Amino acid sequence: MTDPTEAFARELARMIEQQRERCLDLARRLRPGLTADDITQPHDYAELSENWHWNYEDGFLAGLLAAELTLRRVVRK
Repeated sequence: MTDPTEAFARELARMIEQQRERCLDLARRLRPGLTADDITQPHDYAELSENWHWNYEDGFLAGLLAAELTLRRVVRK
């Protein structure tokens, strides 16, 4: 039987990767040529920092990453 915590962690990791790809795709539509590294500093690019859709998607990613960190901390105890 699969450990539910491990299954949750795998699903969360999949969701994070999918959201990262979504953010990069949106960033490249707003400003072609951006890299995954570029979007870690979105305030360097007005096309990103001033776009409500980008900010929503980036915030969603931040929430998923916070959930992952919380899960790691809980599991570690």
